[in-house]
Amino acid sequence: MTDKKPTAGKTRRQLYEDRLRRRSAIIAASSTLAVFLAVIILVPMAPGWEKVKASFFNWEVFAKTFPKLLTAFKLDVMIFLWSAPAIVILGLLIALARDVRSPALFPLRILGAAYTDIFRGIPVVLTVYLIGFGIPGLGLPRPWNSPYIWGSLALILTYAAYVAEIFRSGIESVHASQRSAAQSLGLSDADTMRFVILPQAIRRVVPSQMNMFIALQKDVALLSFIGPVEIFRQAGVFKSLLANFTPYVGAAVIFLAVTIPATRYADYLMAKQNRERS
Repeated sequence: MTDKKPTAGKTRRQLYEDRLRRRSAIIAASSTLAVFLAVIILVPMAPGWEKVKASFFNWEVFAKTFPKLLTAFKLDVMIFLWSAPAIVILGLLIALARDVRSPALFPLRILGAAYTDIFRGIPVVLTVYLIGFGIPGLGLPRPWNSPYIWGSLALILTYAAYVAEIFRSGIESVHASQRSAAQSLGLSDADTMRFVILPQAIRRVVPSQMNMFIALQKDVALLSFIGPVEIFRQAGVFKSLLANFTPYVGAAVIFLAVTIPATRYADYLMAKQNRERS
């Protein structure tokens, strides 16, 4: 028995797969619509819905505070923009330190491992508190007592530890035969890393690094605990002035407008990478 083309130039197997895809799409759309309608119908029936609506979804408060929240969000973006390059550079240096093969440089491997263990083991918010309050407490003159500087440093030190581990996983994913081939051609260890290993490793970890920087964009809000009036702190100010939680919803909308496209792009890069490997 052969799979001939019964209709429209498709085999029976292809027609069967098409039916399965249509059926899956219909089931997915129906279940999504059912959940959506259940939320719309059931949530307003809750006894406290009117109070929640007035406190979290007040359109007048939203319209009044949203433009100022957007202005405050510029500070989040600025902190992210000057922190991200420093995180990449420091993370790459730590990853390289952990990969050194020379016995004379073994202390670098120990320092790199200790660094990642310490800063991955301490919660980000605690690092922000310790550095953001501790260093200015030394009585440094302006501008060296600025919470913007030390808060950014706390984020850089913490995220560099995670970024370093991602870089290291990319370096270790390059097969050992690549090093051997490069060395057989006369390349030094440094040139092998620079021209052979790193280009492949960096390309492989781009999607994972994208996810780290999406998390960084959100964690910039933690600096509000030590003084900077960024979007989270500004929303808190409006909440206190207006006795309403809607500004927090406005801040969440702004974060989602940035992080959702970035997340979808990271997923696209990961899917593209998986297709290339398969």
